[in-house]
Amino acid sequence: MQKIELSELANNVAPSPTLAVDSKAKALKAAGEDVCGFGAGEPDFDTPNFIKEACIQALRDGKTKYCPAAGLPDLRKALAEKYIRDNHIMGVDMSQVVVSPGGKFSCYLAILAVCGPGDEVIIPAPYWVSYPEMVKLSGATPVTVLADDKAGFKITPEQLRDAITDKTKMLILNSPSNPTGAVYSREEVEALVEVALEANIYILSDEIYEYLLYDGVRHTSPASLSAEAAARTITVGGFSKSFSMTGWRLGSLVAHPDIAKAVIRMQGQMTSNATTFAQWGALAALQQFDKSREAMDEMLVAFDRRRCRFLEGLNAVDGVVCERPKGAFYLFPNISSFGLSSVEFATKLLEEEKVAVVPGSGFDMGNAGTDEDKYIRFSYATSDAIIEEGLTRFTRFCNKLRG
Repeated sequence: MQKIELSELANNVAPSPTLAVDSKAKALKAAGEDVCGFGAGEPDFDTPNFIKEACIQALRDGKTKYCPAAGLPDLRKALAEKYIRDNHIMGVDMSQVVVSPGGKFSCYLAILAVCGPGDEVIIPAPYWVSYPEMVKLSGATPVTVLADDKAGFKITPEQLRDAITDKTKMLILNSPSNPTGAVYSREEVEALVEVALEANIYILSDEIYEYLLYDGVRHTSPASLSAEAAARTITVGGFSKSFSMTGWRLGSLVAHPDIAKAVIRMQGQMTSNATTFAQWGALAALQQFDKSREAMDEMLVAFDRRRCRFLEGLNAVDGVVCERPKGAFYLFPNISSFGLSSVEFATKLLEEEKVAVVPGSGFDMGNAGTDEDKYIRFSYATSDAIIEEGLTRFTRFCNKLRG
């Protein structure tokens, strides 16, 4: 058989551990196994009907052709208004907004627009699994800065300052966070932005979970702090999580006009535009935001209930310690007391109890297999019944490990 030689770039990109876990869990379910899946970060709520109807109407109206690479003008205008209203980024013009096929692709374009070979990008860890791979695809080098559960999974200004070199080009900030649910306070964001501006580096602010907040905490966009901060910040959002539109693949980005123009040029060569008729659904979501907010609030009530129950159940297990998340829909418990790596723990848990979780090593690859490899991630974007059954199985599993 002929040997296939892949590029160095292709060989160096790691597969997504979250997608791998979700795929394995689905395969077991298809084989008839009763699996409690806590791997995928996907709301179990349907997309609101009025959003679906707007998309259906667009299809009926023949809105199935190409649109501008940056997105439908009306949608870009609505997003600009949203960023001013909800994120408090002043003076946003629609020309600074780009609609892309997914928040993930928006993040990648943001990195590509300003980073390249020889650059370094600082990524607080634990981090969303795709950040370092996106950085590597740009030719730049990911540099991780660790913040464990004792630090509330949030880095300090001193840690950021110590990590910055003459090669540093960007800081990636994700608040609320995947995988931990941590939320940086306004004061904490201000302190980090101050350091970034002193060093003249960019900030990629991934705000995909911006509406999913609990315990009265508030979201702060770095770009809202000052005109200087807005010029150095690329803010990424999307419709997947808060609007329960994961499969629609619609992300958004707002940045300095020069960066936005660069992103539009790249997207024009890579994907052209995000799916046209899907954008009409997104437009309805923003233009009828009172309905969207009503649907979000319904989800938040359920997520908050699940968060509290899951947290209580995990912390009741001998040997498990879990921080209280303030946003998103994830729990990131410390399971180091059991003496297994996160991969070993997750593998045994799936094999023995049919409970699917994501190993923590995937969220901090630089420390996988070290003393920091001591967490697993649960997504509570699933039903109360599955959470209850999952807690029963997880408790039984941990009790067996402790003998």
